[in-house]
Amino acid sequence: METIKATTLREKFNTYKIENPKSRIREAANQLGVSEAELIGINPENILLLPEFSAILNDIPVLGEVMALTRNDNAVHERHGIYSKASFHGQIGLITNPDIDLRLFMANWKYAFAVTENQRKSIQFFDNYGDAIHKIYLTENSNSDAYDALVEKHRFNGPTDLKIELKPFSATVEILDDDVDQINFQSDWKGLQGTHDFFGLLKKYNISRLQSMRIAPKGFVLQISNEKVDKLLKLISEKKLEFMVFVGNKNCLQIHTGKAEKIIRTGPWLNILDPIFNLHLNDTSIASLWIVKKPTNLGLVHSIEAFDKEGNLIIQFFGKRKPNIPEDENWRLVVKQLETE
Repeated sequence: METIKATTLREKFNTYKIENPKSRIREAANQLGVSEAELIGINPENILLLPEFSAILNDIPVLGEVMALTRNDNAVHERHGIYSKASFHGQIGLITNPDIDLRLFMANWKYAFAVTENQRKSIQFFDNYGDAIHKIYLTENSNSDAYDALVEKHRFNGPTDLKIELKPFSATVEILDDDVDQINFQSDWKGLQGTHDFFGLLKKYNISRLQSMRIAPKGFVLQISNEKVDKLLKLISEKKLEFMVFVGNKNCLQIHTGKAEKIIRTGPWLNILDPIFNLHLNDTSIASLWIVKKPTNLGLVHSIEAFDKEGNLIIQFFGKRKPNIPEDENWRLVVKQLETE
């Protein structure tokens, strides 16, 4: 980034923060017409790291307890815990343990920064458009010395000259429903052996996830009123039910498995505010909400899936799943309540 441009952007950003003291950096970037990575890059306190993302991620466990954050425009997923070592298969990464559960799609990962915000330290990853992918914040229980050593190990010593690509118009483009081989698609849906096979099914027929809701086999999906996501969280809390909640973007998917106790609404945001897990869901952005049934070799698995007006998946809810054990009957009862009430 050129010095003059960086100076001008820094001045604009400082003015914006004075005028909008409660605004988040994501919103500031949108208002200023730049990427979040560019705003991170102009702060001299922030340190650009080498683009060795796998190595950085595999050094995160030494930090001890941290807070992992993944978000999209309408949902924010925050989970406290300790990272385990990641496994990588080409451009796909996997981190799985009871605390931190991530699926990493790394083809478009471009930048990593060590960020200091009001003395709060984090490691943040960005894609080729400068959009935030995943953030890892230190907590009061983290090893700050290990953090400093990690930053020094992976520090990029050249200039912070970001090459941000122009983001294309990204509305989902679908083929016509009538052009899909619906008979075979529905047959293949009924023949699924696991929930992880669903993405392959969509790819085989070149359809979007939302489109699959419209042409699903009879009895396998049900659209319900958008307001029922509020009821869902209240039922989960009241029944002390263990569930799974998935929030992601194109580059990272973060999963929490556990309970939800404290449910609070703040304006358009529906929140879970528990000691180790926070969820912030803008449920006014939900354009459609679906109950989805997918066959597995252990019987049906039921999910609740929310989409925005562009057809993007905002969030998914499942019952807690264990290997080689059918879906929790208590979760099915909650889904049944959403179907019938």
